[in-house]
Amino acid sequence: MQKNMYFDYFGEDCFAAVTEGGRLVEFHLDTDSSTEISGNIYKGRVVNVLSGMQAAFVAFGQEKNGYLYAGDIPAGAEIAPQKSLSLHVKEGDEVMVQVAKSPIGSKGARLSMCLSFVGKNIIFLPKADFCAVSRKITDETLREKLLRTAEKLAGGEGGIVMRTNAVSAKLPDLRDELKYLRGLYAAATEAYASASVGEMVYRDADVHARLLRDFDLSSVDKIYIADEKTFHRVETALRRTRVKNKLVYYRGAREMFEMFGLEEQVYRLMSSRVPLENGAYLIFDKTEALTAIDVNTGRFTGETALEDTVYETNLLAAREIARQVRLRNIGGIVIVDFIDMAGEDHRDAVVAELSRCLQEDRAKCNVSPMTELGLVQFTRKKVKSDNVAMLTKRCPCCKGSGYLLSDSYMAFRVKIAIKKCIADGYDNVIVELNAGLYGYIVSKRRFTEDVRGDWAGKRVYMIPHKTFHDEFFTVRGDNNPVLTLPDTARLLY
Repeated sequence: MQKNMYFDYFGEDCFAAVTEGGRLVEFHLDTDSSTEISGNIYKGRVVNVLSGMQAAFVAFGQEKNGYLYAGDIPAGAEIAPQKSLSLHVKEGDEVMVQVAKSPIGSKGARLSMCLSFVGKNIIFLPKADFCAVSRKITDETLREKLLRTAEKLAGGEGGIVMRTNAVSAKLPDLRDELKYLRGLYAAATEAYASASVGEMVYRDADVHARLLRDFDLSSVDKIYIADEKTFHRVETALRRTRVKNKLVYYRGAREMFEMFGLEEQVYRLMSSRVPLENGAYLIFDKTEALTAIDVNTGRFTGETALEDTVYETNLLAAREIARQVRLRNIGGIVIVDFIDMAGEDHRDAVVAELSRCLQEDRAKCNVSPMTELGLVQFTRKKVKSDNVAMLTKRCPCCKGSGYLLSDSYMAFRVKIAIKKCIADGYDNVIVELNAGLYGYIVSKRRFTEDVRGDWAGKRVYMIPHKTFHDEFFTVRGDNNPVLTLPDTARLLY
């Protein structure tokens, strides 16, 4: 199956995509927004210490302070993780911190003093005193060999984690990469010494550099780059590799994402409903604590027994869920409500299929067994906001609820406001409201009894506006005997 990568810039925003067989499997948006700061290193100052929570809040130049857990403080540092933070740090202390997780929603960034500098083959941990091998490498003999190599390279000066790419890397290349990463740390330390609190002393790689660094490029067929400056930068970086022949500078008349059918696939990420190829569908519902996914058979009825139909649908759903969480960059806790299955072997097979498909994800995932209610919980490492949050903004009308108030309830709110004006001593009440809501009130004669009863002798005028939002209206009182109103004003009943 052909795998391609695509990179394009729109101003300071970088759009990156990965496709397999023409289907989008990863999408990344790197903006100039200060909220996407994962991997950057700052000079911070401790502003609050919560000993009971073993955490400290750190000001580091962002809108929200970051939080630093005891477990994110390296052993041997001035702040020892095994002891109470209150005994080792106080308000005003300056610390060198790296963003482990960008701020998401109302939560500030998660910070760490366990600095890491990521290369293609290794990760250099200047504050660590251990070496390790990626969990994705499962062969024990190979793991032991790589661990010995890492310890030899480290030489007691910091720690090293061998990445999956290190399996095929040559020792001289590993040495050169470690030297480069140590240089980055030295430069960051030098910048920190003269920096003011809140200043960034190290910036992590842009999204195109991160993807090219983290991906196994030997499995990629073509790398399309539409930005000339980025293309030449990547071409120079990959000049001595075979990957150079895979680079394509896209100069077509049409936008690259539209030309290759990527834009339509990105746009579909906004939908909470994801169709499956057999007519069934998934529903994604995101909350602050977790993401819930519901599996529905839809119009798929199958050709055999009900149990087989449900099993087949759940297998398809498991594969698509693994693709969607990777594509949407959904992190944290995910709860999947699969369709109930009677057979235990079928339940186990669906969970196994979900686990297998999630193994292709570069983010770490952990899957729990299916419960008696047909629910499966899994976690996916969360570093920054999901793609839907990156591509959208909060609706100023519904305030993020995704709903509008009903006409009936809106009419009730208008009634409350009118009665308040009358209770305040006004004889005339002028209401300006949405034309559709006005039509509902008149056609349903919602205020008839009030006009004949408590509002008798009062004048209530309504001025409909086609441009008013459904939930917006104004109500004001006026005791002048002569009113100046627009021609569209209507005396209620």
